[in-house]
Amino acid sequence: MTEHYDVIIVGTGAGGGTLANVLAHAGKRILLLERGDFLPRELANWDPEQVFVDGRYISKDTWYDADGRPFQPQVHYFVGGATKLYGAALYRLRPADFGEIQHADGLSPAWPLSYDDFEPWYTKAEWLYQVHGAHGEDPTEGHWSRPYPWPAVSHEPRIQQIADALRDGGYHPFAAPCGILLNEGRRPASDCIRCATCDGHPCLVHAKSDAEVIAVRPILDLANVTLLVNAEVQRLETDPAGSAVTSVVVSRGGETETYSGDIVVISAGAAGSAKILLRSASDRHPGGLANGSDQVGRNYMFHNSKAVVALDREPNDTVFQKTLGLNDFYFAGDGRPWPLGNIQMIGKSNAAAMRGEEPKLTRLAPQLSLEEVARHAVDFWLTTEDVPKPDNRVTVDGDGQVHLAYQATNATEADGLYAELRTIMNHIGIAAHHVLDKNFYMHLSIPIAGVAHQAGTCRFGTDPATSVLDVDCKAHELDNLYVVDASFFPSIGAMNPGLTIMANAIRVGEHLLQRLA
Repeated sequence: MTEHYDVIIVGTGAGGGTLANVLAHAGKRILLLERGDFLPRELANWDPEQVFVDGRYISKDTWYDADGRPFQPQVHYFVGGATKLYGAALYRLRPADFGEIQHADGLSPAWPLSYDDFEPWYTKAEWLYQVHGAHGEDPTEGHWSRPYPWPAVSHEPRIQQIADALRDGGYHPFAAPCGILLNEGRRPASDCIRCATCDGHPCLVHAKSDAEVIAVRPILDLANVTLLVNAEVQRLETDPAGSAVTSVVVSRGGETETYSGDIVVISAGAAGSAKILLRSASDRHPGGLANGSDQVGRNYMFHNSKAVVALDREPNDTVFQKTLGLNDFYFAGDGRPWPLGNIQMIGKSNAAAMRGEEPKLTRLAPQLSLEEVARHAVDFWLTTEDVPKPDNRVTVDGDGQVHLAYQATNATEADGLYAELRTIMNHIGIAAHHVLDKNFYMHLSIPIAGVAHQAGTCRFGTDPATSVLDVDCKAHELDNLYVVDASFFPSIGAMNPGLTIMANAIRVGEHLLQRLA
């Protein structure tokens, strides 16, 4: 079949879903193509063993590393994309992240736009996604034009003790910006009970500010919006001159379908978007669509992250733990030659998720049950910036399969951040007798398979020789092709990328509204 739309959007996550929401009320005919389906609402949403140990919601995809070894990436294909299982930590990048920053393993390049350029879109994204937060607590934070729509989620008693102890120790803790929908009267359908399963789980009651709940569902009743699920884009085809995309070829239900649109927007994740462009090679674009610069797929970035559990001698009965952040080591200074990154709390450990580590944990605490071990856990997420490297890249083979060549960067900085966390223990009243890598949180090897923060494969810029997209995220080489996921990032900073993707999608959406008008 061939059907024509004003805008075709491939992917419904933080980029594609947000963009669709911006465009939907303009009356233009919009087609949303989602590779997956709606994530089922079921009790397994809240079952940590099924989520973390069994990987119930992880795609069955197989990718290959640089040596051709297969692995299963932790990708999620659902309406709402990766936001269906994200922790809804919606941070802004810091102003300095938009400029050059020297790291231990290389240069983090400047963006073609500044923090000032992005600030209005950050504010719009925070209001669209109903973020809870408190501006002004973190010295690394940039200026803001409007307060958060909701006050920060309050700390539970043990986390409040930690925050107070940090301040007493001269640190600068701040309330983590959270995208959750509490029962505040604004959204009557929200039943959020601040459970411990927000981070890394789907939300059974749709109280997480994910792209499906916030951006996609509210527009599905509009006559001009069409959503097709289980629709995997195979390739894009162009006019004879190769200057515009004329059709999107889709595999759905065992059949091949073709759609056309005035504007085509790709938002399939950094690896997925690169895959589509590379698989769309033609006589006019022999290296892949929009790839005259040979930059498509290159500069793949993924945060150098570490999940850590401290086993305190005192019990930690916190339920919703993800309310605290710390950026005292985000930049170089105070004797640190390099930036180290961000520390934040993550979802509370539980016995079911720990079972994958049972031999190690029971050796450390042989007199305690796993339930008791989990009760004494205080959990942290450490994020260090990964610098872009041209040889960290996504390619596709003759069968169209993804190959990911990747070497993590800034291990020196990541080790320094871990050392700072151990020092912090002396200031926050945690007499930790064990500090462990929280492998059960991501039971697959994080450096290669944990791709939740993937970015950079279609960077934007002003020079077509060194970038794939222009400053509006339109492909330099095609008049009607845009990319709005984290592929456009020239650098990734050390903050969760979700809010920046959403803000950019709003920015590009308003640009497209002007173009379509």
